[in-house]
Amino acid sequence: MTHRLTLEPAYILHRRPYSNTSYIIDFFTRHHGRLSAIARSARGPKSRYQGKLELFVPMLISYSGRFDLKNLGEVEFYQAPINLDGDALMCGFYLNELLHKLLQRDDPHVNLFDAYEKCLKKLNGLEERESALRIFEKKLLQECGYGLEWSKEAKTALPICAEKHYQYHADQGFLEASSSTEHFSVISGHTLLGLANDLLIDAQQLKEAKRLMRILLAGLLEDKVIFSRGLF
Repeated sequence: MTHRLTLEPAYILHRRPYSNTSYIIDFFTRHHGRLSAIARSARGPKSRYQGKLELFVPMLISYSGRFDLKNLGEVEFYQAPINLDGDALMCGFYLNELLHKLLQRDDPHVNLFDAYEKCLKKLNGLEERESALRIFEKKLLQECGYGLEWSKEAKTALPICAEKHYQYHADQGFLEASSSTEHFSVISGHTLLGLANDLLIDAQQLKEAKRLMRILLAGLLEDKVIFSRGLF
């Protein structure tokens, strides 16, 4: 059966040349998750896609096809492009690489799509960028089935205390640790509560949350390398 979809909200995650004139494009769509489509004759100077197939552009796409690789139809913009420069652009590449490598095809993630769009719009703000990245990573883990209990200690189910320290255990969650324990997986309760509330406001929280997310994502990525991390 041929599948047809019209005017689906989407962003481009990655594109690569195909044959002499076309592209294969990986999209992140709002209602259908990650999918791939051929944009035929997209690379010519008179292409109907001229200037439309760029990263970080909120677009509406139409496509059809029977198999994993669809045929791209019309493309329209529904908002202005999100212009990213410098470190913000590198962070955008990082988000795209995470989604490209961690999401399964044709697996809807409506909430994650909205979180991605929200995060992109915050990347140009220096004070907001680090917090936005960590919160997005947290939501990505949840969508991939790796959500954690951020506000309760794993063994006792007691509320996380901001003044205490906790250690992440892969098979359990966060267990209370001595403040003198020196280990890369130890994190303050202050930071855990910030993650629980999607509110990271100080340097300590941002530093600890970044280290923790690296640990959590490593377990999900396994042997996949995120090359864009080396760019910023």
